[in-house]
Amino acid sequence: MADVMDAIKNYKTAPFDARFPNQNQTKNCWQNYVDFHRCQKIKGEDYAPCEWFKRVYQSLCPNSWVESWDEQRENGTYPTKI
Repeated sequence: MADVMDAIKNYKTAPFDARFPNQNQTKNCWQNYVDFHRCQKIKGEDYAPCEWFKRVYQSLCPNSWVESWDEQRENGTYPTKI
């Protein structure tokens, strides 16, 4: 757990993710957004390692997309099961 917390503290920008090797990072942005909310749902909102996903999606995703997805989740219309 200390290693995870150190990684979160030293976070600068999204690291390379072998699942998304191409220049287009749209899928990476979306996947980290979903992973963050799934992590919080499973582990609880106070589970610090979930913050990693949030930091990654915040550095990759345009704010307008995140706002739109947050609104969709609140309305129950988000197209992915979290």
